[in-house]
Amino acid sequence: MRSGLSNSMLGMVGVLSVSSALYAQTAAPSTDQRNGAANGESTPAPVHDLTGVWMMRDPPGSQRGFTNYTSTKDPPELTPWAEAKCKEAKPSNGGQFTLKTTNDPVLTKCDPPGVPRVYFHPYPFEFVRTPKSTLVLYEYDHTVRRIYTDGRPIPKNPDLLWMGTSVGHWEGDTTFVVDTAGFNDKPWLDRLGHPHSDQLHVVERFRRVNKDHMELDISMEDRKALVKPWTTTFYYQLRPNWELGEISCSGDYLDFSNFEK
Repeated sequence: MRSGLSNSMLGMVGVLSVSSALYAQTAAPSTDQRNGAANGESTPAPVHDLTGVWMMRDPPGSQRGFTNYTSTKDPPELTPWAEAKCKEAKPSNGGQFTLKTTNDPVLTKCDPPGVPRVYFHPYPFEFVRTPKSTLVLYEYDHTVRRIYTDGRPIPKNPDLLWMGTSVGHWEGDTTFVVDTAGFNDKPWLDRLGHPHSDQLHVVERFRRVNKDHMELDISMEDRKALVKPWTTTFYYQLRPNWELGEISCSGDYLDFSNFEK
């Protein structure tokens, strides 16, 4: 298990600091990762394989600090329904609200974060393959997703879940495409309070650029909440020597006396 990990909010900050330090010590390539090289390393990606622990690592100099809390530098274009819902949100991420005054359901109720919000928590995740599905184990709050790879479609009337129902398939040798629907409308799309409805449809394209680097393209469509699809790209690095730790929403960084009943 990697050192320096804690289940406290200080641990969250520490992970970000350590990640930044590691980034500075082992700088990513100056060229785009799509060129398939990193610091002279060009070991090709294995075929149909994402297994391992991955951690977000933005390209140096990219000024992508927004990836800690939202999908893009500019906010999405919202429908009137979503605009009204967004005005009700009291996110703690921007500093305007504290843990005592926020109404963020992830913090006040320990609700699962949903997709794509789960990627804004500064913790790694791991892919595990099984014969009929691929599991994504997120270190944050023991969150688990099962992505079915046995050819089944998403049900026409799926149960409405925090993390949705996901099916996946490979495009070419190195791109894993995940289609997810059947979300409930409880989570936010990000840590700023942008809402979504139960019509949310998310497509993730995990593209392994080479052995050690992966790009994740995300597209969100929601006719009730988003005027047009909201898209983004995140960057990840393989951490072969890491093991997932235990991070719980019920950790001591939260004041349970303020939890909603």
